[in-house]
Amino acid sequence: SQLPDLLVPVLSLQLSNTAILHQIRRDQVTDTCRANSVSSRKRRVLTPNDLKHLVVDEDHEMIYCYVPKVACTNWKRVMMVLTGRGKYSDPMEIPANEAHVSSNLKTLNQYSIPEINHRLKNYMKFLFVREPFERLVSAYRNKFTQKYNTSFHKRYGTKIVRRQRKNATQEALRKGDDVKFEEFVAYLIDPHTQREEPFNEHWQTVYSLCHPCHIHYDLIGKYETLEEDSNYILQLAGVGSYLKFPTYAKSTRTTDEMTTEFFQNISSEHQSQLYEVYKLDFLMFNYSVPSYLKLE
Repeated sequence: SQLPDLLVPVLSLQLSNTAILHQIRRDQVTDTCRANSVSSRKRRVLTPNDLKHLVVDEDHEMIYCYVPKVACTNWKRVMMVLTGRGKYSDPMEIPANEAHVSSNLKTLNQYSIPEINHRLKNYMKFLFVREPFERLVSAYRNKFTQKYNTSFHKRYGTKIVRRQRKNATQEALRKGDDVKFEEFVAYLIDPHTQREEPFNEHWQTVYSLCHPCHIHYDLIGKYETLEEDSNYILQLAGVGSYLKFPTYAKSTRTTDEMTTEFFQNISSEHQSQLYEVYKLDFLMFNYSVPSYLKLE
């Protein structure tokens, strides 16, 4: 009967280490926000429209801000299990496209202002982040190199080709399905793009999607430690005993080496400009400047 007693301290030690880790991540966000508040002088008040990425789980009093290309499909599946009141029990039984149907999950922008404020104050809030350039390459590979993403090719590809490619063929202008990574980068750093409309959510900064300087997140999970962080959150939510975050070995997933390769052909000038666009995400979530960058 001695054994269980020995296990308890080890587990609580792991939890306290994890708690400290999340405190360090929170502090990093706070410090970055403070240090950069001068540059983001427009301390605007959030509008309901800013909150459409915040998924609400009433039953467990949790709010999850989803960031595309950071395991958001699986987290949305988990949120559907949590909010489905028994409709689903296994996240992986939910088809991926089903997880992205907006009516399947409730987002914070659907509430009244007092309800929003109450939830932001009292619910456990979390998000997941990823090395910004790895996330960007992942978005590029998914949206511009897959033949089935015709809506992206039409909506963005044609625009990118028109703006960035000299002597583009009529077919390329019509289809937009062969955008090069260099052209994608040129499009992102083009001031015209920024003025024209907000970035698509797949390459928008986490800073702009989740507003970590306005919303105080309790937990910041990282893609690099996805399983541990996810299961820790499920444990804190009190559902860890019956719900585990889906594990999967994705052979196609974008890696650091792959990202390095994609950046080989980007001029140092463009690399510097692109880093400026994503700089706050790098600083806020403690990602160092990639070693492959040739910054000006």
